Amino acid sequence: MNAPFQSPRESVVSVHGLVRSYGGRRVIEGLDLRIERGEFVALLGESGCGKTTLLRALAGLDEIQGGHISAPKRPAVVFQEHRLLPWEPLWANVALGLPPRGARERAEAALAEVGLGTRLDDWPRNLSGGQAQRVALARALVQEPELLLFDEPFAALDALTRIRMHGLVKELVTRHRPGVLLVTHDVDEAIALAGRILVMRDGAIAAEHRPSRPGAPAATRAELLAELGVAPTHAAH
Repeated sequence: MNAPFQSPRESVVSVHGLVRSYGGRRVIEGLDLRIERGEFVALLGESGCGKTTLLRALAGLDEIQGGHISAPKRPAVVFQEHRLLPWEPLWANVALGLPPRGARERAEAALAEVGLGTRLDDWPRNLSGGQAQRVALARALVQEPELLLFDEPFAALDALTRIRMHGLVKELVTRHRPGVLLVTHDVDEAIALAGRILVMRDGAIAAEHRPSRPGAPAATRAELLAELGVAPTHAAH
């Protein structure tokens, strides 16, 4: 008896042969990438290897010099800085860019998802760093994006707040099912969040890991640290 047909997962990002240059210097050279609907991909690499350059290209913020990108025209981006408008209440920050009709109700629902449903008319100045990033996350997800891009969004948070944000992000991504690309320098963060981890080197994808495989995450962590040039003695510290 034949196995039932299973349709392939929907691809939200498809990149082939990407080239990006700055001042004549090739930052990205012949990069290929695919991200599927509901897939959480983390991107690691040393500073200057091209991680943020790739994210900006996927977001449509930078032009490319070669190759092809197929991605949603309006992905949602969460940056390290929350970028909230200080003169607008929280609900208006979340509703930014939404059609006026029903905007407040949609913002209220999004803020409730991140645990701030009672703070609609509060102001950004009254928030902690973690709360501000929750609002930034609500602002991204209220758009129901097919693609969600994170550019080191938790780097400035303390360790406990970062762990709480990891749990919240995993829950919300599972619920909304966008394709996700997380740019980070934190190996443990990548292992905690991503189903697939890519290591970028010299403008290309140099390695791929799946933390859910047998023996992970300990083996994956050691392999990633080695690929990033971190000696075992340093990793222990």
